[in-house]
Amino acid sequence: MRKRTLSAATSFAVLVSSAALVAGTAGQAAADSSKALPLSSVGDMLVDGVHRKIFISDPYLGKVVATDYTGTVLSTVTGLPGVTGLALSPDSGSLYAAVPGADVVVALDPQSVTEQARYATGEGTDPQYVAAAGGRIWFGYGNGDHGDIGSVDTSGAEPVVTLAQDTELNYSGAPRLVSSPTDPNAFAAMSSYYHRFLLGAYDVSTGTATRTARTSPDVGSVGMANDLAYTPDGGRIVTATAGNRHRVWRTTDMAELPSYASEYHGAAVAVAADGTVAAGSDAPYNPDVFVYRPGETKAVRQYDFPNTGVYSGGDGLQNSALAWEPGGSRLFAVTSASSGDSVRLQVLDTPTKSLPTVTVKVPATVVVTKAVTVSGTVAATLGLPAGTPLTVTRYDPEFPKGKALGTRALGANGTFSFTDTPTAAGSATYKVAYAGDATHLGASGTAVVKVTPFTTALTLDQNRRTVNYGTNVTYTATLGWTYRNRVVEIWSDPLGPEPKRLLKRGTVNSAGKLSVTVRMTRDSWVTADFAADTRSARAHAGSTVYTRAGLTTALSRHYKWSKIGTIWYQTYHQTSDPLVTAWHNPYPGRKTQYDLQVWYDGAWRSGGSDLIPLNSGGMVYFAFDGDGAAGIRARVRTAYVDGTSGDNVNTTVYGAWKYFNFTR
Repeated sequence: MRKRTLSAATSFAVLVSSAALVAGTAGQAAADSSKALPLSSVGDMLVDGVHRKIFISDPYLGKVVATDYTGTVLSTVTGLPGVTGLALSPDSGSLYAAVPGADVVVALDPQSVTEQARYATGEGTDPQYVAAAGGRIWFGYGNGDHGDIGSVDTSGAEPVVTLAQDTELNYSGAPRLVSSPTDPNAFAAMSSYYHRFLLGAYDVSTGTATRTARTSPDVGSVGMANDLAYTPDGGRIVTATAGNRHRVWRTTDMAELPSYASEYHGAAVAVAADGTVAAGSDAPYNPDVFVYRPGETKAVRQYDFPNTGVYSGGDGLQNSALAWEPGGSRLFAVTSASSGDSVRLQVLDTPTKSLPTVTVKVPATVVVTKAVTVSGTVAATLGLPAGTPLTVTRYDPEFPKGKALGTRALGANGTFSFTDTPTAAGSATYKVAYAGDATHLGASGTAVVKVTPFTTALTLDQNRRTVNYGTNVTYTATLGWTYRNRVVEIWSDPLGPEPKRLLKRGTVNSAGKLSVTVRMTRDSWVTADFAADTRSARAHAGSTVYTRAGLTTALSRHYKWSKIGTIWYQTYHQTSDPLVTAWHNPYPGRKTQYDLQVWYDGAWRSGGSDLIPLNSGGMVYFAFDGDGAAGIRARVRTAYVDGTSGDNVNTTVYGAWKYFNFTR
């Protein structure tokens, strides 16, 4: 308990000392599947249809890897330094590999993937590419300044190697070789380096290479020549060179024919048994593979391989790393990331089918139960006829798994349009799908419209009312029309650290009302919430009710009551100390403010004011020192002042004045 000093000598300006005490789908398709390969580089790729294996050479690591058609590694042959070109014998009994680092051509058993034989081609020959024709193994060898063709005859007791089969033509780099699919005694050769482009055709029926045709000298340089392939009839050769096209040459005279559009840096070419052409480019930021159906010059399909590396741009198609599945429809490709640390086999399952693009358009917003127009197009490299059926499905909060809307017919010029009425607010997704056919893949497109709900009316009474501490207040929420949900929640969030709490959750009555009664102890933000339904919007209403702090004040230790005028005073001897007992509803750090006034010169004059901390129970006791105060009339009151009394969780309240005087 604190004692305050009260003395007549202070006159009306009574000074009282105090101390403060602390008492929150469709589009450009990538590969259908792919698998990482244990390779660091790619020299050549070959598909063996008899043994259903894919062989890939790795010059950097000096090995040949055999996989199945999914890219699963079956076996590996090592010890082949710089191994590059690969070729199968006509009976698929031997796989030939050019090994420049050892100046040999190696024969492998494609069944067991083991080495059968090695044929030395001569020191420093650096054989890089191979082909089988006329009962011999033919190889391209040389360097950037000069390239030539050699052969290995294995028909006798010892292999016989013959070099310089066409010194007159002088290829730039070791020439790439490819066997004719129709003539077992013919192959073609092409420059592999960029100094000059040469393409020649050869007949080897006599055991030596007799050139039958060559490109014109005025063809000039076309950059690096990375791959070549015959058409199934043997009448044309398609080459992968620099430029935005894959060039085509007639084998009888090497006259240039209309080309296939592609991208710069032609990397590979493969021609299927039915004449379908796959033109491949190393184009990190553009399509990598273009597929042309027989007799057509517009690509039916394009592929842009994804990026699996650390740098920008998609993975690049490797040179000579494109091949069709013999007797099948799949196309195989080997790619490498721009960072060079991710070599993958890409398996393209349906490359000859056109992939439609379905574009769907809807308005940005529509009001629930109002019709929306859904329109769009179906574009394909092989156009679809009018009347083609499209399947339509709507996904929304009422039908999250989809509601079938039947089929719509494709109109002229690949367009479609229809109306639908969404029945639920939220996001409505319209999916338009085409099932596909013998020449087209299935495809679909989607568009999302925001379906806005009906506005919901919700009110909560008692807003901005001020009540005394401990008053019971009844809050009533009133809900207007809603579609299905009639449940309202009423929450209270009193000021201070006390958490927000649910007062009541229930279904409103027939008048749309829900009520709850609360005993008020602090200023509170009370809210009513409606959670929405499939057509009615969520709603929120709030009501602020201010609660005065609880307060009591009492004086004690007087010896009598005295009436002065119309006011009753508690009278003390000047030897007594009036004891003031005050209470507020407790709160951490809360204080009471007392105001003291003294009657002087016909008016009440301020005698001081102070803040005194409450104890944990909200009580405070203090006394005034009456020594020498005979004849003084005074009055005191206590108060909680919002923001001054140590907190702001209640509204200001002043207690009644307590009057007292002193006698001798």
